Order: sequence, then structure tokens, then C-alpha cells
Amino acid sequence: MALRRSTRFIAVAATMQMMATAAAVVTYAATSGMLSRSVSPLSSLSEPESDTDDNPRPTKRARTSRGDDSKDKNDARDTQKGKKPRREKKEISEPIPGDFAARVTNRWKIGPHVSSAGGVENAIVNAASVGANAFAIFLKSQRKWDSNALKDESIAKFKERMKEFGYSPRYVLPHGSYLVNLGNPDSEKREKSYQCFLDDLKRCEQLGLELYNFHPGSTVGAATLEESIALIAECINRAHKETEHVVIVLENMVRFRRNAGSGNVIGSRFAELGDIIKQVDDKTRVGVCLDTCEFSGAVRPDSVSRLTSLDRRPYLTTFPSVAEFDKDVGMSYLRGMHINDSKAALASKKDRHENIGLGHLGLRTFAHILSDPRTRDIPLILETPAYDVPTGSSAAARERLATEGMGVWRAEVSVLNRLSGRLTDGSGEAEEAEGGRLEESELEAGRKEIADAVAKASKLRDAKGKKADGAGGARKTNKGKGKAKAADEEEDVDEPEEDGQDEGGGGSCCESAHRPGRV
Repeated sequence: MALRRSTRFIAVAATMQMMATAAAVVTYAATSGMLSRSVSPLSSLSEPESDTDDNPRPTKRARTSRGDDSKDKNDARDTQKGKKPRREKKEISEPIPGDFAARVTNRWKIGPHVSSAGGVENAIVNAASVGANAFAIFLKSQRKWDSNALKDESIAKFKERMKEFGYSPRYVLPHGSYLVNLGNPDSEKREKSYQCFLDDLKRCEQLGLELYNFHPGSTVGAATLEESIALIAECINRAHKETEHVVIVLENMVRFRRNAGSGNVIGSRFAELGDIIKQVDDKTRVGVCLDTCEFSGAVRPDSVSRLTSLDRRPYLTTFPSVAEFDKDVGMSYLRGMHINDSKAALASKKDRHENIGLGHLGLRTFAHILSDPRTRDIPLILETPAYDVPTGSSAAARERLATEGMGVWRAEVSVLNRLSGRLTDGSGEAEEAEGGRLEESELEAGRKEIADAVAKASKLRDAKGKKADGAGGARKTNKGKGKAKAADEEEDVDEPEEDGQDEGGGGSCCESAHRPGRV
């Protein structure tokens, strides 16, 4: 009897062990995706192996779809909680010339200083989006001594797009760093400036560009004007030996009121630019860029009374200072212009850029500039306030800039193209073969077109791209208003010294258009 009970107990235990083993196998198979239907524990042990072929393991794609389902549920849950659903990264197709309106064919090459955020190759797309026939760029951060090298893919893409979009290197005018001061008598600081300057020149040559524009510098009150001019020429000669073809373009400056310490700036008188050029060995690789805003601000007070009305004669033959430029420098050295209206009056010693036609120079002034044959076939660069949307490096941000931003520049380029060549070298009254007589009503219509674009853009953003008050931006406090007023007063009166030191090098003639971060 005892033996029979023991045998029965062993049989029951063995059966339970088999059932436990079968359950474990089924559990593993189910979690591994080997079974896709319900199977009894015992029958699964006797299933033929071919059944597993009828029910293969789900692929990784199926598991991904389960993740997508989870994402959809999360998005739905976020929506119920009032949160915005997660946005997928937007893919931006490669831009082509057909994406933009055809550019006007014009001997006067007009365009703005555009953003190169996300890669220098993006500057070409931004230029095309406003109908520009010329453009300016920064080759690196304008407010840092050191920057990452240009990427090989960016260099290749830049050259490819230049050809694809039909831009000539002759009409691209890169702008130099605001920190550089080649006239600083401190040899250590000057060498630091020179290396930053040389790096920009080499970047030009990497991209196949021909011109490079920079601010000459300052004596910083520690050298004579003649000593600093000699130092600048020495640096240019040295740079010519370390590069192959790029032309170095000096920009005229405004020497602001001396109480700001900016009476040391070099280049407010054409004779100073001429003296630099005289000491440059290779004169085929040096030139000058005239800034209309600085030009008007730097006119000597005794010249104002001698000015002939701009309504009667072309701009470049009207200003006595232009005759001085031809005498002290030579018109053959004119390699580009910065086309800016001025918030400040003539001979104010201030450099405050205004949108075309809305400042003291007026739209007719620019009609004269764009009818003078000496300004043909050189880059004519707008540095006017753009009221841009924020510039980011992502593809979506770049597309937003091209579609939503730069509306002011688009209007300015369009108006200036229509005014080009409409006046003659004589009295300005004669008719051209194309376009006919330029009536005052057409000038007023152009001015209004630009003013309307500015009004529309400025409702959302200020001149530096920040959200305007009442356009979703933070409410300004009295303290903030006080700072803004103080900054405006400072800009009204003076500009800080550009000494090329680590503090940032001071203000810039281009600051209204080229805010920090547009690189």
C-alpha cells in the first residue's frame, strides 16, 4: 500500500513538473513573439516545428509602429491637457533658382548684407529671395577673435550655388570684423588684429571671392595719424604676400565728436585713405568702399553751403567731397558702395542708418547715384534696418527668414532697380530710352512702398529683429524704457571708439543692419 501511494505521488509530481516546464516555454515564446495565437500548455509541446514558420517574429518596423502609436497617444494626451502636440522636424528641400522671382537685369548691382546663418552657402539663397544682384556677408562672427574654420561641404555648396543662381564674385562684398584695428601702435594687439584680418582674407580665397571690405582702424590716441596710416599700409602689404588675389577695400568712416574719444578714427577724410593707398605696393589689390550715410555725416560744415541742389544734378557730381575723392584717392579705386539713407542731418558727424528714401538724403539722391556710370558694375550694398525675423541655423528657421523676413529689403531692392539709369549726367531732366522721365510722383510712390514695408515689419519687430512692444514681446518696464532712451541718446550723440580691443571694439557703421548673431 505504501509503495502504491509513493508511486502515485511520483507520477503526480512528474506531471506537475511537465506542466510547469510547458508553461515556462509558452511564456517565453509569447514574450519573444514566437506565438501569435492562444495555445494550451501541453499541446504546445507537441506542435510541429513548421508552425513557427507560419507565425514569424514581427519585424522591427512593427515595434516602431507601436512606438508611433505611443507617440500619437502622448500627443493626444498633451492636446487634452492644453499642451501643443510635438512637432516633427521639417524637411526642407534644396532651393533652386526657380523657387524665386527672376532678378532684374541691371548694370547697377544692388543688394543687402544678408545672413549666412547655418552655413555661408545660405547667404546666396537669402540674396536671391530679395531679388538682389549683389550682396555682402560676414565670413565669420564679426565680434569674435576666433571662429571655426569653414567646412569643406559649405565651401563646395557656396561655389555650386554661386554658379547655379548666377552670381559673380565681383558683386559680393564681404565685411570684416569689427574688432580689427591695423592702426593700433601696440604691436601685440595689432598682431592679434592682423591674424583675424588675414583669416578673413583666406576665407575669401577659399570661397573664390575677389573683394574684402574693412574699417581702416584708429590711432587709439597713442600714435600720430601718420604713424597709424603707415602701420595699416604695412599690414596690407604683408597680407598681399600671404594671399593670392583678393582685393582689400578700405571703407570711409565718420570721425565723431571728440568727447566720445572717436576723434582717432582713420578714414573720415579721403586724403587719409589716399595716404594708405600710396604706401601699398600692389595697387591693383586695394580699393575703397564709399558709405553714403558716413559720406553725408562726414561732409565738412563749410562744404554744405556750397552744395548744389540734388534736384538738379547727379549726386556724385554735386558733392564737392566727391571731387576731393577723385583728387585724393582716384575714382578708379572705387570698388563698392554702401547704400544707406541717414537719420542724421548732413555734416552731423553721426552715422545712423535709415531705410532708403525715409531719411535726410531722400530717394532722389539714390536715383542720382544709380544713374551715374561710375557706380555701374560694382556692388551697391544696402545696410539699412531690415526688421528681420530671428535668424536661426535650422532649416526651418532659414526657410522662415526667406519667406517671412527681409520684406523691407525686398521693397528697397525693387524700388532702386526701377530708378536705375533714369537720370542722365546733365541736368537730370532728360529722358532715358528706357523708363522715360522720372516724375516726382514716381519718387513719392517708391518712397511710400518702402515706408509701407517698414510699417508692416516694424509692427512685429524692431530694427534689430527683436519683438516689438505689443507684438507678443515682454512688457517693457520703466527701467527698460530708461535704458532704451539712454541707448538712443548715446547713439544720437556719439559712437564709441573702435580701438580693436577685447572689450568688443566699439560701435560700427553697419550695426543697424548687422546685429550680433547674423554670421
